[in-house]
Amino acid sequence: MRIDILKKIRKDESGATAIEYGLIAALVSVAAIGALTAMGGSLNTMFTAVSNALTTAVG
Repeated sequence: MRIDILKKIRKDESGATAIEYGLIAALVSVAAIGALTAMGGSLNTMFTAVSNALTTAVG
């Protein structure tokens, strides 16, 4: 009787699927954070250049 239960548990893969989805979500999150961090630096540089150009044009 115990062996049948262990065989049934061993064949059940529903937990593995949930773990795979969790790993995919974590990977997408890490990629998004990296992309947004890189884009944030370039946006800061661009807005600083625009601000300096406007200051020079006005002053």
